[in-house]
Amino acid sequence: MLKHISISTLWGKSFLILCLWFTFIFGIGVTFQYLMFRPFPSTIINGILLNISVCAMAWVAWQWSSLLFKRRILIQIVGHLFGLIISFIILASVSYFFEYYLDDFTSFEEWQEFLMEQLGVASMQYNLQYVTAITVYYIIRYIETIKQNEQDKTDLAIANNQMQMALLKSQINPHFLFNTLNSISTLMGTDKIKARKMMSMLSEVIRYALDSNDQPSISLAEEISFIRNYISIQQVRFGDRLIYTEDVEGECLGIELPPMVLQPLVENSVKHGISPKEDGGTITLSIHKKEEVVYFEIKDDGVGINNNSQYETSSSGVGLKNSNERLINMFNYKSRIKTKASEDGYSVNFEIPWKKQ
Repeated sequence: MLKHISISTLWGKSFLILCLWFTFIFGIGVTFQYLMFRPFPSTIINGILLNISVCAMAWVAWQWSSLLFKRRILIQIVGHLFGLIISFIILASVSYFFEYYLDDFTSFEEWQEFLMEQLGVASMQYNLQYVTAITVYYIIRYIETIKQNEQDKTDLAIANNQMQMALLKSQINPHFLFNTLNSISTLMGTDKIKARKMMSMLSEVIRYALDSNDQPSISLAEEISFIRNYISIQQVRFGDRLIYTEDVEGECLGIELPPMVLQPLVENSVKHGISPKEDGGTITLSIHKKEEVVYFEIKDDGVGINNNSQYETSSSGVGLKNSNERLINMFNYKSRIKTKASEDGYSVNFEIPWKKQ
């Protein structure tokens, strides 16, 4: 319900209702005074003018509350106690002006005497008006906070959905799917056993991508198994032009890392390093423990800086950018992906803290 009401409209309507409430209370009091004690036109006029003054003071109280709101609680309490005193002096003085000053009771002593008289039951009325005003203010502030929290949650959910969609797109490249399905279709006419095997590997790739999307982390062993399936599918397309090797310490296989974080790095090498090279090349995945970190490197001996189409980097490609952000979110900025292109090929590396599972 709150999300359908703008905050500016809420403040405006609340202030109007507050003034109407004060008018209702003053209307009862002035009517009673007019009928029982002072049946003069000035009684009604003075009541109206005093009511306007009370509404104006309510606006001032809101501005004062706004200045105090972001302060510490103790400062707010002291500030509002001070506000009560000032509000009482101003409203009592306005009341004095309308009821006595205009009738030639103009001395400072008479003003002081009037204020002293108001310190009794009458002061409660002035203070109640101030307390009512700031209570309404804090209620609206509370509603505003709830609404802002709801909006923040909505924005976060939207951003998360967009991130997941971008992540899913980077995980399962449409071109990869198209090429794989096209290869399977071709194999169905020449080698059905190989076609079935390729379909099985593709289903494993898709299942891993979809299942891991809901998991914050996955073991390195599972991630490498996925990479092997991905590479095996690509090798059907590239044949002997694509060679894949691993240099992985067994001690590292139990560590946790974000799912699908290696695949965009490998795909980058396939797409921009090996594919443009006529005689193909080798992609090597190296993972080693170095003191308190685990070092990852994916390198290829493809076209490197001689590539006509630029390699993706952690700041340009969608896939590498997502991998980079997820590494930083899970670990820290030291896990940022670094890239390097040379005449001999292209490499991507990063480090994560060592934590034996």
